[in-house]
Amino acid sequence: MLRKALEKVINEDMAEIWSILSPEEKRIITDNLTLHSFKKNQLIYAEGDDPEYLWCLFKGKVKKTKKGVGDRVQILRLIRPVQYFGYRAYFAGEPYVSSASAFEPSLLGALPLHIVKDIIHRNINLAWFFIRELSHNLGGSDTKIVNLTQKHIRGRLAEALMVLLDSYGYEDDGATLNIYMSREDLANLSNMTTANAIRTLSAFVAEKILLVDGRRIKIINEAVLRKVSKFG
Repeated sequence: MLRKALEKVINEDMAEIWSILSPEEKRIITDNLTLHSFKKNQLIYAEGDDPEYLWCLFKGKVKKTKKGVGDRVQILRLIRPVQYFGYRAYFAGEPYVSSASAFEPSLLGALPLHIVKDIIHRNINLAWFFIRELSHNLGGSDTKIVNLTQKHIRGRLAEALMVLLDSYGYEDDGATLNIYMSREDLANLSNMTTANAIRTLSAFVAEKILLVDGRRIKIINEAVLRKVSKFG
C-alpha cells in the first residue's frame, strides 16, 4: 500500500526526472525514496551540515536562508513544488553553506545522494538535468546580487513581491498572494530592515498598489508594482 502511494507521488510529481530514467533506475529510486512531513518553520537542514539527500518538494513551500553579519538572515531562494534542492554542496564536496526550512506544512521526498551519484555515472541525461538546474540557479543568483545591491528599497520590496507572485501565484480571488509572509521574512527576502519593509509596504498601500491585512497581501495594481520592481 505504501509502495503504491509512493509510486503515485513519484509518477505525478517527479515526471521530469522520471522520463529520462530506465526501468531499473526507476526501481532504485522507488526503493530508496522516503517521504517526510515538515511543520511550519521546521528546519530541513542547517548550514554546516553534511549533505546526505536530494530533496524534492512535493507540497508546501520552502525557503533557503543564510546568516550574515550579526546573524542577520537573508532569504536566498524560495522553493516551490516540484523543485529539487540540497544537492549542490554534495557535488561540490563541502558542507551546506545555507539552511533550508519549511515556510508552511510541507511534504518532501528525500533520496540519498550516493544513489543519485551512482545513477548519474550510468545516465548522462540525468547529469545534464542537474547541470541545467545548477546553471539556472546560478544565473538567478547573479541577477539577485545585482538587484539587491543596486536597487532602492522600493524596487527591492517590489521585486520580492513579484518573486512571491511568480513562485506561488494568486489565491482564487486572482489578487491575494498565495503565501502569507511576516514582515521579517519580507525584509529578509528584500535585503532591508524590518522597519524599512513595514514603511515601504505602507507606502504601497497609500499609493493603492497593495492592500495588506496582517500577513495577507493583495496586489491591486500589478502593472505598477512590476514597473517599480523593474526600474527600482
